[in-house]
Amino acid sequence: MTLIVVSNRVARPVADEPIEGGLAAALLPAVQTCGAVWVGASQRPQETAAKEPFATIECYGAGTIATVDMPAEEYRGFYEGFSNSALWPALHSRPDLIRTSSDEYSCYREINTLMARALIRFAKPDAAFWIHDYHYMALGADLRKLGVSQPIGFFLHTPFPTRGVFSSVPHHRELMQAMLAYDLIGVQTEEDHANLAEYFEHELGLKGNGDLYKVGQRSIRIGTFPIGIDPAVFAERAAKAVTRAEFIRLRTSLHGARLAIGVDRVDYSKGLVNRFEAFDRLLQLRPALKRTIALLQIAVPSRLQVDAYQKLQTQLAAQVTEINGRQGEIDWSPIRYLTKGFSQIRLAGFYRMVQVGLVTSLRDGMNLVAKEYVAAQDPSNPGVLVLSKFAGAARQLDAALLVNPHDIEGLASAVGEAFSMPADERRERWDAMMKALEAAPLQAWFSDFVSALRTPSLVPDAVPEACTLLPFQPRARETGGRTLRPAASAGQNLVNGDSRH
Repeated sequence: MTLIVVSNRVARPVADEPIEGGLAAALLPAVQTCGAVWVGASQRPQETAAKEPFATIECYGAGTIATVDMPAEEYRGFYEGFSNSALWPALHSRPDLIRTSSDEYSCYREINTLMARALIRFAKPDAAFWIHDYHYMALGADLRKLGVSQPIGFFLHTPFPTRGVFSSVPHHRELMQAMLAYDLIGVQTEEDHANLAEYFEHELGLKGNGDLYKVGQRSIRIGTFPIGIDPAVFAERAAKAVTRAEFIRLRTSLHGARLAIGVDRVDYSKGLVNRFEAFDRLLQLRPALKRTIALLQIAVPSRLQVDAYQKLQTQLAAQVTEINGRQGEIDWSPIRYLTKGFSQIRLAGFYRMVQVGLVTSLRDGMNLVAKEYVAAQDPSNPGVLVLSKFAGAARQLDAALLVNPHDIEGLASAVGEAFSMPADERRERWDAMMKALEAAPLQAWFSDFVSALRTPSLVPDAVPEACTLLPFQPRARETGGRTLRPAASAGQNLVNGDSRH
């Protein structure tokens, strides 16, 4: 079987350069070793869609990385618009932040269709498609319309919210009907699984058992596949990294103070405002800790074209300035705030040398930072993970100090407890979490999903048909002096070529 992996972005790592996003960091090693073809947008949007959509096709390890040029205006509506101003806030249970339009939804569907047309060249008889994340929820339906009969799976890296929250997304029903083209839908947690099943049953009228539903002569399955990391590789990186000169300088600059660390994109789902407020509150409640602890926050700017992210960036900078100005001393600041990314090996070194890892997500699909922090620790003297119970990782890492990030006093207390935890308890908690990571590594997540996708589902007679796919028909709309028309119908294969290296 040839596996075609599709996501919004692909990663091409350069030595000691940051890999942006948990999805990219998770997929790259799997693609490198299994021989898959990884396809994503080129991130160089064009004024018009090219007749030959691929920007590059190149080998990477045993696999192939391919990128697709996208029309600039439609890609903005797709990415900044519907994907990140409608779907992302809803998936993270923030329907109050939804800001979108019908034109942006049309852009979303058009980019999904364009990607489907590009993927046709890979639709060999032995192919299977694995589509990743909320950007391409409709891609399976577009592939089916172009005649693809091979297995198509989908994995959602974000949470899936309650039915009532997701129903606040404009065009939600049409979008979720398109999802029924997939053979297998994977999610991170049992809670996400239950929420998705409830939506299918109550909004679309499907009948099934929570795992398997009949759609026409096909069946669609929902499965829980919590994503992991390679803990042994990350531990090795961490042990090597701390010998580098920059970490020696960091240790010297602390003058004996202990350090907590947070590593996040600047996103309202990560709970950064609450984290800073809790750290400030801890120093108010326990002033003796001043000058003895500090927080290193790596906050990578993200989606600054979206209004909610611009406001958050400004808010966080002002909050750090206010806390440091009020709590700090001439030679000590409670929060060290860096707004740039770091490579995986440098992050591993940071994780290993600090005493407390902070993951305070208000809602998170998994959060691989939590897992990386645990894997990076020195087994003889591990740090303590303070972990939001609303992150998917909390289901596996329940030996962390689990917190409610909305409870500022409780979060402050947990951070204080983490700094003062005795070594025996730290080792006991770390050992339990490391065993959980080793039991569910990245390789198992990848192979489990692919194995499930390759295994045909029997459509049980007891599960009646409930609905059929409704095709999306985008309206013609004026943009940039030209009219956008509905995409090519099935059988109009506009892309040819093959997937050889």
